Amino acid sequence: MRSPGSMSCKTSRTGLRPGTGVSSWMAIGTVTESGGEQAQMGSKRNVIRMGGNVLALATSRARLLPSFLVIGTKRGGSTSLYDYVTRHPAVLPARVEKGSHYFDVNYGRGWTWFRSTFPLARGSDVITGEASPYYMFHPLAAERFAAALPEVRLIASLRDPVTRAWSQHQYETKRGFEDLPFEEALAREAERLAGQEERVRAGEESFAHRHHTYLARGRYAEQLERIYQLVPPERVLVVRSEDMFADPAAALARIWRFLGLADHQLEDVPVLKANRYEQGMPAAARAYLQSYYEPHNQRLYRLPGIDFRWEAEAPAAAAGPPERLASLPSQP
Repeated sequence: MRSPGSMSCKTSRTGLRPGTGVSSWMAIGTVTESGGEQAQMGSKRNVIRMGGNVLALATSRARLLPSFLVIGTKRGGSTSLYDYVTRHPAVLPARVEKGSHYFDVNYGRGWTWFRSTFPLARGSDVITGEASPYYMFHPLAAERFAAALPEVRLIASLRDPVTRAWSQHQYETKRGFEDLPFEEALAREAERLAGQEERVRAGEESFAHRHHTYLARGRYAEQLERIYQLVPPERVLVVRSEDMFADPAAALARIWRFLGLADHQLEDVPVLKANRYEQGMPAAARAYLQSYYEPHNQRLYRLPGIDFRWEAEAPAAAAGPPERLASLPSQP
């Protein structure tokens, strides 16, 4: 890994660096603004963007390859973590939001396109990287990035799987990707995911595999075990997101050392995509999830690099789970 030196420095910046969504990055797209002047401005922006994309493709070989990947988990703080890391003066962000999604859904775009999504090389004192919370869960991503980037370092931000599942359901519902109540979505997850991993392995996309995996994404041990078969554990840093938000300076100090970067203090560390939901998780669902994840968490705690635990809350007293949760498995 490149080392930018040993001097400490300090900076301040809030919010994400501006970027352009991957879906519109390689095409001019459709102008949706009303009015002639607004349409002309939109067209000009699209032409400029297209010209930049062509230049990026033409200069792809002169661009940095990522030294690190933030691989997950979804609703686990990966957006905030990536923003914090790219605020280090020796880290340049990807050109497309927080990453290309190349190793999961954009693999078919090819290596030249992937390289074009990163900044131009500016000497040996800077590095770059990207983030995708789907990299950790996608069944093919690990073998793809392990083969393409044999020295890459991985950072996983993990959240208590009980609250992560609830947060993902609220997030998918808000975006219009989920129309089932939480308990029903949990009860129907196995049905919805039947055959979907095989579909993804065959090179197809799966909406359910990306958006309806409330239980499956929280089984962290099986995901990390797959990665450890391809990437040595010493090149994987697992951060508990609750610790990162409680003491950002300590978490970032670990990350700087892990990436071989100089010490760096951020003046402010905003929590990005931190949503406050009006309704709390149903007590029966929480009790079920705590029981469900207990063996999975114990399996996680035995893996290399895991130095934390989640303290389970005492289950709320209840007559029993709702009918739609009664058929859910109590064991992995």
